Amino acid sequence: MDRTALPCPSTKLHIANHYIRASIGGALRQGADAQVLLAAADIPADWLDQPRCPISERQLSELIKAVWRYSGDEFMGLAPGVCKRGVFSLMAELACAARTLGGMLEQSARFYRAVSNDIDVGLADDPDALLFYRLHLHHQGQDPDHLLQEFLLLMWQRFASWLVGQQVPFASTCFNYHVPAHGAEYRAMFLGELLYDRPYCGFSLHRRFLQLPIVRNAAQLQGFLGDCPRVILHRPVRDASLQARVRLLLQRHDFEQMPDIEQLSEHLRMSPRTLRRRLTDEGASVRQIKDTLRRDFAQTLLTREHLNVQEVAEQSGFAEAAAFCHAFKRWTGLSPAAWRKHRR
Repeated sequence: MDRTALPCPSTKLHIANHYIRASIGGALRQGADAQVLLAAADIPADWLDQPRCPISERQLSELIKAVWRYSGDEFMGLAPGVCKRGVFSLMAELACAARTLGGMLEQSARFYRAVSNDIDVGLADDPDALLFYRLHLHHQGQDPDHLLQEFLLLMWQRFASWLVGQQVPFASTCFNYHVPAHGAEYRAMFLGELLYDRPYCGFSLHRRFLQLPIVRNAAQLQGFLGDCPRVILHRPVRDASLQARVRLLLQRHDFEQMPDIEQLSEHLRMSPRTLRRRLTDEGASVRQIKDTLRRDFAQTLLTREHLNVQEVAEQSGFAEAAAFCHAFKRWTGLSPAAWRKHRR
């Protein structure tokens, strides 16, 4: 698979009609002509406020770009202040120079705190021992449909995953409002648990994923930016398997404190026997999933040349480098040093 490739545009009409009105609401308050905006996105004028007329990713992307052109505002007229065109691109260029996902999140938070008074951005400890990235729109009243708030969360999550070349396992996405009327759309938009009526909007992840290295370069970034906002609006393929659910639960914990099959079965509301049988039907087991998570994370860390084997072992949950080397050879057939050399 080409990890540099961007997802192909989807022409499937699967996005709720709600997003037409939500996207142009700020521009309409500024005096824009709804028909002109819709025409720029190849959306028939009589589709406005027609629930039976869903739109495609391409149409929504073109509609948002039309609003950007009209308003000159990346916040689409949905916040008190104007966020000039090109601000996100500038942040992305700076963040792309970070070495890790954690560096990117810190850099983007510092940048937006400096250029905008409309969003509250920053890292904080989560009550559930995870790391919470606060990405909160101050003035929700100017964003009654939550379009800008949703877009900000999607923008950071999609960009973060693209930068590290893999889907970051966000444990949850939090919202400081009730489940909206279009809440069914959120299940397709956001991976992980959805939490409403929280103090702040943002998302949670285990702190070890801050160590994921940035794998994109400046040339690839230009391709990503040139495909915005469509690449941000693209909905990821959801893995509905039981092993995917187990994997997401395990990724909320330190490697040495991952829950056992009894704890997992309690969370999933099934007996340990049923959980074991259903995973076997999928060709998996709890132990195998745990080993795969450790192996994949260790391999990712080994791509970072400044980390030695002892440091990779510790961050992968092993008390001793010898135990890590033994496990790694069992997983891959190579020692960590040999695997790193072979990959290089």
